[in-house]
Amino acid sequence: MINKLFSELDRTEADYISFWEDICNIESPTSYKEGVDRVGSYFVKWAEQRGFKVEIHKENISGDAICITMNENAKGRPIALSAHMDTVHPVGSFGTPAVKISDGTIYGPGVCDCKGGAAAAAYAMDALHTCGYTDRPVMLILQADEENSSKGSDKRTIRFMCEKAKDAEAFLNLEGYSEGKAVITRKGILNYIFKIYGIEAHGSACATEGASAICEAAHKIIEMEKLKDKDGLTCTCGVIKGGNAPNTVAGYCEFMANIRFANASELEYARQYAKTVADSVSVAGCRCELVEYSHRAAMEYTERNEELLNKLNNAFTRSGLPTLTANGSTGGSDAADVTMCGIPCLDSLGTRGHRIHSPEESAPIYSLKESAKRLVAVAVYL
Repeated sequence: MINKLFSELDRTEADYISFWEDICNIESPTSYKEGVDRVGSYFVKWAEQRGFKVEIHKENISGDAICITMNENAKGRPIALSAHMDTVHPVGSFGTPAVKISDGTIYGPGVCDCKGGAAAAAYAMDALHTCGYTDRPVMLILQADEENSSKGSDKRTIRFMCEKAKDAEAFLNLEGYSEGKAVITRKGILNYIFKIYGIEAHGSACATEGASAICEAAHKIIEMEKLKDKDGLTCTCGVIKGGNAPNTVAGYCEFMANIRFANASELEYARQYAKTVADSVSVAGCRCELVEYSHRAAMEYTERNEELLNKLNNAFTRSGLPTLTANGSTGGSDAADVTMCGIPCLDSLGTRGHRIHSPEESAPIYSLKESAKRLVAVAVYL
């Protein structure tokens, strides 16, 4: 069966490179529901043409999450594949068309993060279907608002994903792949807005009147940016807004702090640290309101996930594919919530990529079939 599947992947490779190009040309930043739903509709049409079951979780602000299942009535426990359809850059950031292919590389929004993984899953499922695979259900869960920690859906898309996958033998999240590695731990993400209120005054009187919210923000940013443990807590303050005119003492300033943490105890420390920084006053007359903008859990180590990696490596060995070593990632993903629900989960099994979250995002073309081979091997030998 595995050789037949690999031959089928060879036969349909060009079709799924085009599939990959098509879905990446549909620009879908998280806040652009119309674009995200157009990507979803592309997958729905593909699934219906093959007789797969389609379930759509409707949302008003975020895009709609989707679950596609082949072999719905098979007796084995399902394998869940997952990727997200949303990307990060505003429409038009990559030019027209958004996707370009040159010298064996595809360039464009989400070609690795994470539409490459979504395309690899469809590619693998189509091969399994064509070759008569019926051992167990295989589902593809397409997330719609992963890039902002599912803030727009108030985590409803995540709950949909975990509910669909609750009985899965394995959940494989198809974020970008790194050579020879599978992710079994990921940092969580905590985003804060520091809203600082000062006292406006004429710039000429800054020595005797007013209280600069911008100056107070600067003190707080320096304190937050002291969190720089690559294996533990980190913080970066990436957005700041404040002031009305260059000759006016700023009466208001706000900035966003992005904190990464490895476990629940670090999360608690980070929350207390941010509160302490917010409550401190360096510029008399200023005050600060701390707002938790969004939160994503950490994917903490579990023996269950390491055991799943061992099972996958057995499948890869039997298929003649390279085995993978356990790895951790400083980026967050939905795999954390899946792990917290007790579902065996591995992450970062999609396509390779470079310069993710930049206008130069790219992926090597060969990595689409590389990923699909891993997925069909898991279905056959898990």
